[in-house]
Amino acid sequence: MNRTKLLIGGALLSTLLNIALVANAAFIEDSKLSIAMRNFYYDTDNREGGADQREWAQSFKLDYISGFTDGKLGFGVDVQNLVGVHLDGGKGHHPDSNSFTPSDSDGSATSEWSSIGATAKARFSKTEFRYGNTLMPNVPVVIANDGRLQPQTYEGGMFTSKEIDDITITGGQLGHAKGRASTNSTGLSVAGATEESNQFRFAGGDWKASKNLTLQYYYANLEDFYTQHFLGLVHVQPIGDNQSFKTDLRYFKSISDGANGEAGYRFNNNGGYAKNVGEVDNTTMIAMFTYTLHSHALMLGQQRVSDDGGLVWLSQSNVVNGNGRNEGAGGISFYSFTDAMIGQFSRAGENTTFGQYTYDFSNLGIPGLKVSMAYLRGEDIKSVNGSAPDVHEWESDLRLDYVIPNGLLKGFGTTVRHGTYRGGGTSVADQDQTRLIFNYTYSFF
Repeated sequence: MNRTKLLIGGALLSTLLNIALVANAAFIEDSKLSIAMRNFYYDTDNREGGADQREWAQSFKLDYISGFTDGKLGFGVDVQNLVGVHLDGGKGHHPDSNSFTPSDSDGSATSEWSSIGATAKARFSKTEFRYGNTLMPNVPVVIANDGRLQPQTYEGGMFTSKEIDDITITGGQLGHAKGRASTNSTGLSVAGATEESNQFRFAGGDWKASKNLTLQYYYANLEDFYTQHFLGLVHVQPIGDNQSFKTDLRYFKSISDGANGEAGYRFNNNGGYAKNVGEVDNTTMIAMFTYTLHSHALMLGQQRVSDDGGLVWLSQSNVVNGNGRNEGAGGISFYSFTDAMIGQFSRAGENTTFGQYTYDFSNLGIPGLKVSMAYLRGEDIKSVNGSAPDVHEWESDLRLDYVIPNGLLKGFGTTVRHGTYRGGGTSVADQDQTRLIFNYTYSFF
């Protein structure tokens, strides 16, 4: 069945190409066709006796990105075909609640799965409009997650405008999303809620105020859950040859909206305290400073979550499919360094100190090789009942990346990641996690 879908996807692309050739040559001239292949081994060791997870899978992502037809108003279409193959998981090592591969009716991993999606687009002057179900927004208030085998994609409409020099404006409305381990779309929600919304509206912009300074403002509203404002500042100060100092400041203000707090619309505050139980009420401030010298980069930062409630971000509805299986909708990104490999460090009252050191081996004659080490520690977390016991958490992450810079396999990438998480009084289980990822993208044209 999934092989049939892949063939259908190929036939669809071929048909679109033929139509475009006849209709408008410019549609083809700027078109791109590529296939991205990702081989992923995922290993989680739960240190508190829970079920471990060990899985290995392969994905193929076929993307056709058209150009635009000629004229003041140009039209185009993007088509995406996703195919996943489960290679091995080991009996008993596929938790049904995971977001790595879909689950079958008996709770085991599905052997194969696939999906096809498309997005129509239009361009007028320096503004582009997109409508479809392969959207991957990347702005501070909504980020599509691509941290597993297949990417998370959204359904809805978006626009990006660069009509004003040095200003980029982005906005839209999203209604559904397809998880990283699913072939189906679900509604949008927040952590802990059982109801969903199909209206997430957002808008904002980046203003490059000077060569070294960028200012940001974004607004978001998930109907019946929350309204959020974001302010950002990024400044890069050159110091000398191959030296710079970067300042990155972020501010989130989130409040309750509509039915939030009522049965089904409750936010669980990331397993922590809430001044108003079930409701969104949060202010989060983040400051990061990075000093770069030649191949070295040292980043230090601080995140402060207000005492009234945890940081909120867009999630997917926690529904199950017709067989009673989890939809694989877990795993949502949010715009903070504390969205780490394992933990999130986002509970009420949490004060997180973090740092990262990165080294680029290019100066040693090994271009394409980078290593980074990160550490995060969260203190002063308010427990669910509001008392102040010793609730804390920490995580250390190690990452090694190598991309072949030239030759026949140019662009072939290897990533090794290992994370260690330990908590004191938190709801997250202590665990060690290892990931081994191989990426390669081949462009046909």
